[in-house]
Amino acid sequence: MTDPGPTDLEPTATDVTLALADVADPDDAAGLGRFFKTGPGEYGEGDVFIGVRVPAIRAVAKRFAALPLAEIDALLDSAVHEHRLAALVILNARFAKAAKPRTLDIDAQAEMVRRYLDAVYRGRVNNWDLVDVSAENILGPWLLDRPRDLLFELADSESLWERRVALLTTFAFIKAGDASTTFALAERLLTDRRDLIQKALGWMLREVGKRIDRTLLTGFLDAHAAAMGRTALGYATEHLDPADRAAYRAL
Repeated sequence: MTDPGPTDLEPTATDVTLALADVADPDDAAGLGRFFKTGPGEYGEGDVFIGVRVPAIRAVAKRFAALPLAEIDALLDSAVHEHRLAALVILNARFAKAAKPRTLDIDAQAEMVRRYLDAVYRGRVNNWDLVDVSAENILGPWLLDRPRDLLFELADSESLWERRVALLTTFAFIKAGDASTTFALAERLLTDRRDLIQKALGWMLREVGKRIDRTLLTGFLDAHAAAMGRTALGYATEHLDPADRAAYRAL
C-alpha cells in the first residue's frame, strides 16, 4: 500500500496542530509536564506539552479521521506530546476501520503496522499514555492470529517504551481469552524493576485474573510471586481477597 500524501482536499498535519492549538490551555501545560515526568532524569525528560486534555485530543482526532498516513508520520515526529497522541488516536481509528469485516483491507493494516513500528523504533511512542493508547489497538489485533516473535524482540530491547509496548500489546490477547503470551513475557520481564514495566506487568496479570480465569493468575503467582517486584505484585493481586494478597506479598 502506498500513501501519496495529502491532496488539496485532504487534511494535513499542520491542520491538526492548528486545531490542537485552538483548544490548548497554557495553564495546563506545566501540570501535564509534571504529571508525565518531563524533568531532568525522569522518564519523559524533554517532552513538550501545550496543554490539551485527552477528551479534546480525541475530538480533534475525530475531525481528522481522513488524515493521510504520511501526515500521521509527520505528527508522530513532532516534539509536542499532544500532536503524537492525536496521531496515534487517528491511526487507531484507521486500523480499526481496515479490520472490520465489511471494510477489511489486510494490505492497509500491514502498512499501518509497519508505520507504527517505525515510530516505536525511532522513539516517537515515548511515554506511557502513547504506548497504552496504541499497542493493544494496532499490534494487538494484528498479531492475534499471527506469530508473536516480534513481542519477544521488543521485550528484550533496552528501550523502556519498546518493552512496555510488548506487554500492553497482550491486552488484546487477554480480551480474546488468551493469556499465554502475557505469561511468557511476564516471565521474561520478571526482574525488570523499572516502575513503568512493573506497573504494566502487574496490570496485565491482574487482567488475566479478572477477564479469563483467576486460577490462571494465582497459578502464575504461586510460581513467581517471590521473584516479583512489590509494585508488580501489588497490581497483580489488587482484586484478590485480602488474605490472599497478604500471603503473596509476604513471599
